[in-house]
Amino acid sequence: MENLNFIDPLLHGITPQNKSINLSVKQMVCAGVGALLASAVLKKTGHPKASAVVGSIALPILVSACYKKYSEVTKEKIDAKTSSGIEYNH
Repeated sequence: MENLNFIDPLLHGITPQNKSINLSVKQMVCAGVGALLASAVLKKTGHPKASAVVGSIALPILVSACYKKYSEVTKEKIDAKTSSGIEYNH
């Protein structure tokens, strides 16, 4: 029989690979600041609607970066406070 994998991959056991994008905090901040700069340039060139769309993307990106950094810091603090259960008496 012919190779019919192109018809429906799910029928032949081929599952799609969903990889999540793991951006660093620095990359997210740069993307947010870049969106703000692009919004300002668009506004200066006379495109207020496009400026509003691009500017509205900047705030969620920056808030996500702040949350990611906050969660990293709190995780480090929690890990520092918890012990492994082995106490050393010197």
